[in-house]
Amino acid sequence: MKGISTILLVSASGLIAAGCGTTMTERAATGGLAGAAIGAAVDSSVTGALVGGAAGAAIGAATTPRHDSVNRRQYYDERAGRYYFYDPSNRRYYWEDGSPR
Repeated sequence: MKGISTILLVSASGLIAAGCGTTMTERAATGGLAGAAIGAAVDSSVTGALVGGAAGAAIGAATTPRHDSVNRRQYYDERAGRYYFYDPSNRRYYWEDGSPR
């Protein structure tokens, strides 16, 4: 019974942490935290937490969605003196630092 509850815990935690973060740093951090928690719960030692944290961080960073292929066209706002772009995937405008316009 303990093996089944461990599998369910790992699966649920993985699903919850899968959507956390949009940048590589955020996803690596949430993956590392979730992996450390799961590793400590499964192995109940510091080694389990370290191995789980390292694996979670690596998987989180590796699964970061890449937005390089998005067709973004930049424009220049003369009043603001800044560049902005249009993202056709969500039909919104953003400043070049990524904040909403």
